[in-house]
Amino acid sequence: MSDLTEPAVRGSLPRTLFPTPGSAPVEWRIAEGLTGYEEAVAFMEARVEAIAAGTGRELVWLVEHPALYTAGTSAQDADLVDARFPVHRTGRGGQFTYHGPGQRVAYVMLDLKRRTQDVRAFVCALEDWIIATLAAFNVRGERRPDRVGVWVTRPDKPAGVAGPAEDKIAAIGIRVRRWVTFHGVSINVEPDLDHFGGIVPCGISAGGFGVTSLVDLGLPVAITDVDLAMRGAFEKVFGATGP
Repeated sequence: MSDLTEPAVRGSLPRTLFPTPGSAPVEWRIAEGLTGYEEAVAFMEARVEAIAAGTGRELVWLVEHPALYTAGTSAQDADLVDARFPVHRTGRGGQFTYHGPGQRVAYVMLDLKRRTQDVRAFVCALEDWIIATLAAFNVRGERRPDRVGVWVTRPDKPAGVAGPAEDKIAAIGIRVRRWVTFHGVSINVEPDLDHFGGIVPCGISAGGFGVTSLVDLGLPVAITDVDLAMRGAFEKVFGATGP
């Protein structure tokens, strides 16, 4: 079976995942303050069931979490270097990641039955969404054939064993149930990057790969600025949003 990481496969996937005509706009919601992780998961579980049953609208929910680590279904215990914050085992795909203040997390609950029933295409569309969001700040985000997420090249840093240094600026971890998606993406706006030191982020421990943020790249960007850019970019990839 073809794999999402094969360049030929990703290059042939749809560039947009618009819903079928007549679908309601995706609800766009921004949480105030910090949202507890267990609270967020419980909310998503309920909303996914409602969407699958046809009683709930699709939703993008933007949150910030208190400092914590999450472990995806592929997480290796050895990659938890220092459990200095609470660790949550979760059903999303991927490995260990960090969430905390200054990082925008977008939980994406879409019905792929009314879009494209292709999980690989959905992940590719999420990458396109992040790349377009970063472009609004003149940041060139890039996908890599062997790594999920969005990366930036760092010519200001020493090169790695495989070439120029690269830092991850956005992570992706999803789950799909009855063709409804949940969990989603995170973009580093101004988190404490030292907090990533408690884990091996996404299982990548060598090769000149690190973690960065918009502020770390020298951009004085507020999370509200990122929210606006995310909404505009989302509509270009996934269609209309509304209250």
